[in-house]
Amino acid sequence: MFSAKARWIGAAAVAAVLMAMSHDEVIVYGMEVQAKFRYTPSLVFFVAANAAVSACSLVVLLVPSSTSKLAARLLLMADVVLGMVLAGAFAAAGAMAELGKNGNSHAGWIAICVQVPLFCDRVRSALVAGSATIVLYYLMLMYSIYTLPMFP
Repeated sequence: MFSAKARWIGAAAVAAVLMAMSHDEVIVYGMEVQAKFRYTPSLVFFVAANAAVSACSLVVLLVPSSTSKLAARLLLMADVVLGMVLAGAFAAAGAMAELGKNGNSHAGWIAICVQVPLFCDRVRSALVAGSATIVLYYLMLMYSIYTLPMFP
C-alpha cells in the first residue's frame, strides 16, 4: 500500500510541477506576448489541487497503520473528497487546454497553441500526468475501501 500511494503522490507532484513550469513568450507584431499558467484560474486550480493533494497524502503516509477504525474512516472520507477536487481540477484544466488548442468560433476566440507551442506542450504533459494521477488515485482508493472493515 505504501508504494502505491508513493507512486500516486509522485504523479500528482509531477503534474503540479509541469503545469507550474508552463510558460512561453512570443513576439507578435512587435509586441511581446506571454502565456503563463498563472493567467488562467483553472490552471492555477490544477496546480493548487495537485500540490495540496500531494501534501495531504504525504501527511497520511506518516499516520501509523494501527490507528482506530474511526480515524481510518475519516482518512478515507478525506481521500474521497480530495479525489473529487482532483477530478474537478483536471476537468477545468482540460477544458482550458481544449479552448487553447482549438479556440471557439462561436465566441470569436482564436486558438493560441499556434503562437505559443511550448506552453501548450507543457500543459498537455501536465494533463497527461494529471490523468495518471487520477487513475492511480482511484485504484488506491478502491483498494482502501475494499480493505477497510466497515462494521465494528
